Amino acid sequence: MKIKQASLEAAAYIVSDFPNWDYPEFSFIGRSNVGKSSLLNKLIGRKNLARTSSTPGKTRGIYFYLLNERICFVDLPGYGYAKVSKKERERWAPIIEDYLGARVNLRGCLHLIDCRHEPTESDQLMSDWLRAHTIPTITIATKADKLSRGALNKQLTVIRKGLNFFEDDLLLPFSAKTGSGRDEVWKAIKGLI
Repeated sequence: MKIKQASLEAAAYIVSDFPNWDYPEFSFIGRSNVGKSSLLNKLIGRKNLARTSSTPGKTRGIYFYLLNERICFVDLPGYGYAKVSKKERERWAPIIEDYLGARVNLRGCLHLIDCRHEPTESDQLMSDWLRAHTIPTITIATKADKLSRGALNKQLTVIRKGLNFFEDDLLLPFSAKTGSGRDEVWKAIKGLI
């Protein structure tokens, strides 16, 4: 998809901050520092629309990016980062759960997993939660450029097993550095529109 217009339209810190519109939304979720903002930027062809940071846990709200006045990407706070205070994590949890569990605009979730590691307990819990709530999910193995082709294929098998995937569950390798996998991710998103 060619993105001609992309803008941050809303930042939500409480449910009443969610925009009131009819655009289909696709949320990005994963551990802190897994590459959510980098994936979002690469998909829309912008370098810094979604801010990236080398410090995990910087996304503190839910950010709504409107694309071509047609669809919306939603960047959710990362989970699993120990240095973010427990109080801060407890503040995020209800708004994330309200968004994922009740947002009628939500068409699908892009669940990001770092391909270099086995899925964590938090990754497994999120994958199970999305499945239990029947949210269409595209699982993306990020940082694919960090592994050789053989090592990547081996890790994709590890991720599928760690998340208890069925044969037809979608798992796409992606590299924000090289752009590898970008077209496949867009194709999967279009399949959910």
